[in-house]
Amino acid sequence: MMELPVELFLALRYLRPRRSFVSVITVLSFLGVTLGVMVLIVVLSVMAGFRQRLDDKIIGFNAHITVAMADGAVMYDYDKAIDLIKKDPDVLAASPIIRGPVVVVFHNHETPAFIKSVPMEGDDPVLPLKKYLIMGDYELRGDSVIVGSEWSKRNGAFPGDKIDIFGAAIVGALIHRKPGEPTDLPLPDEPIIRGVFQTGQFDYDLNFLLVSTEMAQHIWGMENAVHGIAVRVKNPDQAQAVRDRLNNSILPKTLEARTWMDDNRELFNAIATERVVMTFILFFVMVVAAFGLCSTLITITVQKSREIGLMKALGASDLQVSGVFLFHGVVVGLVGAVGGTIMGLGILHFRNPFRDFLLDRFHIQVFASSVYGQVDIPAVIDPLNVTLIAISAVVICILAALIPAVNAARLAPARALRYE
Repeated sequence: MMELPVELFLALRYLRPRRSFVSVITVLSFLGVTLGVMVLIVVLSVMAGFRQRLDDKIIGFNAHITVAMADGAVMYDYDKAIDLIKKDPDVLAASPIIRGPVVVVFHNHETPAFIKSVPMEGDDPVLPLKKYLIMGDYELRGDSVIVGSEWSKRNGAFPGDKIDIFGAAIVGALIHRKPGEPTDLPLPDEPIIRGVFQTGQFDYDLNFLLVSTEMAQHIWGMENAVHGIAVRVKNPDQAQAVRDRLNNSILPKTLEARTWMDDNRELFNAIATERVVMTFILFFVMVVAAFGLCSTLITITVQKSREIGLMKALGASDLQVSGVFLFHGVVVGLVGAVGGTIMGLGILHFRNPFRDFLLDRFHIQVFASSVYGQVDIPAVIDPLNVTLIAISAVVICILAALIPAVNAARLAPARALRYE
């Protein structure tokens, strides 16, 4: 049987639970490191999952690049602009788009919403939305509309029901009417709900309606005009390079291309900042636990000064004496890192069932979909991040044990054994 090094043997002996205040601090150090590792893994994995889910949903419901008039006006002759855009080798498809606010009336109940134009026949080559259909048919010929699942649920409107849509055409007629003169107001569109879509992004499922380009032009009073051109590229991550080529060498100066990242830059910056701040805050949980470990080892050096002096008197080197306390920190760090990693991965695996359990039994709502825009709690487990968190916990514990180890190594045997 292989014998343990004397430094590790003494370190494990000092870690044995005893009925003293030092043992309580040791247990708290273990728990602090374990909880710090667990919380860091869970929070960073959930935030990474939230970012990835947000990217997927934004890309899935929004064009990689949007080309519009630089001055914000509506776009005519958009077919010519589409031909120019398709000259870029990385562009897969381009189609006109109308997107804007409307008021929807159903059973005398008004709700604000947004319309989004899609081709009348077939799936959109730029934004393939047919895959999100969960009810009814993907049909947009004539007076047809497809609504989001959350809007359908809140308003009790389903395929076969008729709704009224009031758009900019009616608002514009009211604004430009002359006082005292009769005004012929355009009637609201009365499309029939043909289907219901669900993207999994709460905001889109609640606020957006899909209509044909022709109906969108009628709702907005934009005959032969659109708001812009939606563009799909081969690689969404290379959208900025395609945007630069379009703006610098392909499109006229009257048109401007913007990427999906440009339109959501504030949101992504907020998420990145929040992640960095949360990492620092939670990292200090392990730092606090390391201070507890440091205080424990300082107390042990005082209590065990006789043993330390005896070891040095018997020929133990300074490195061997300091090794006892460094091994103490290594053991605490390893146990905390392994325990925290196992607990963190376990919580991530059962995160959604646990959320449902809290809601059903205790009526505690965690990660509300109406706030976070997600129907479940997303998570992406990055093995590199998990490994770095575990290694950081061990390194912090070793650094915390360094000062007591140095103090113990500098203890003179004669002074330690003077009163023995």
